[in-house]
Amino acid sequence: MIEDKNPKRTSLKELGEFGLIEHLTKNFKITHKSTVKGIGDDAAVLNFKDKKVVVSTDLLVEGVHFNLAYMPLKHLGYKAIMVNLSDIYAMNAKATQVTVSLAVSNRFPLEALEEIYEGIYLAAKKYSVDVVGGDTTSSNKGLLLSVTAIGEIDEQKVTYRNTAKNGDLLVVTGDLGGAFLGLKVLERENEVFKVNPNNQPDLEPYQYIVERQLKPEARKDIPELLAQMDVLPTAMIDISDGLSSEILHICKQSKVGCNIYEDKIPMDPQVISTAEEFQISDTMVALSGGEDYELLFTIHQDDYDKIKANPHLTVIGHMTQESEGVHLITRANTKIPIEAKGWNALKNNDH
Repeated sequence: MIEDKNPKRTSLKELGEFGLIEHLTKNFKITHKSTVKGIGDDAAVLNFKDKKVVVSTDLLVEGVHFNLAYMPLKHLGYKAIMVNLSDIYAMNAKATQVTVSLAVSNRFPLEALEEIYEGIYLAAKKYSVDVVGGDTTSSNKGLLLSVTAIGEIDEQKVTYRNTAKNGDLLVVTGDLGGAFLGLKVLERENEVFKVNPNNQPDLEPYQYIVERQLKPEARKDIPELLAQMDVLPTAMIDISDGLSSEILHICKQSKVGCNIYEDKIPMDPQVISTAEEFQISDTMVALSGGEDYELLFTIHQDDYDKIKANPHLTVIGHMTQESEGVHLITRANTKIPIEAKGWNALKNNDH
């Protein structure tokens, strides 16, 4: 079969804004009772009755948050949903709805937007959230994608950043550093490709970390798991900007200090070997890398026995009095002050 070198390109002008929204969202089904009215009116109508509502929004900008040279459009749609759901789970809440807004330049045909929405559809289906609205408009700066996520939670289970206490244990889910190193690999292979477009990258040895960058999974399972264990975190945050930044957020807002232990930070073997390959410290990658979308939370010491055997959770330190400051205890048992060197979109970044 001869491959079509010129895939179909449908101009967005052919549909108009309302036709475009109708076309892109025709497959979305409503699954939550709290969704009274979804797409198709001036506003969505939601009814949460006796639950508290949590809302979070994120904006992804081409050239700042993603590079389409190595970020497939379907993955971009999926990741845009994950980034937002992660914030809802960080409140210990259940995500129920999202809205999606898109600004695109005329270099994108309808088929490109269909790819993005295929990723959005897969994420919404897998994580059981209703897509209930959004907006599309034109852009002269490439592609911008904005998602707002909405969730529900019982008032007594909401978990904030500012409620950690001296003596609490600091717990992290999963493993850290993979997303940043996945990005480093993709950036390296993209530079090679620019020099030699016939050179196809072999990403097989880096499959796990590349997936952590291109297709992260939000930790929907953690609020459910903690509820089953009868553990209510004393504070929680998601790890989007790097472990050090998130620890400092909790400490600053809760007015506590913290000691974390270098030898306790969970890392995948692929992270350790790839950090070595790039000649960078795996600990620094875990502390400053960002985009892992794991959850970082504190628990009362009395709850330690409930979580200690769970493979998804690792105790990496404990909270102290604010006057003690925030420190990393190294493998050599030296105490180093932790500074925020996580990803900041408003600064010039090396990554």
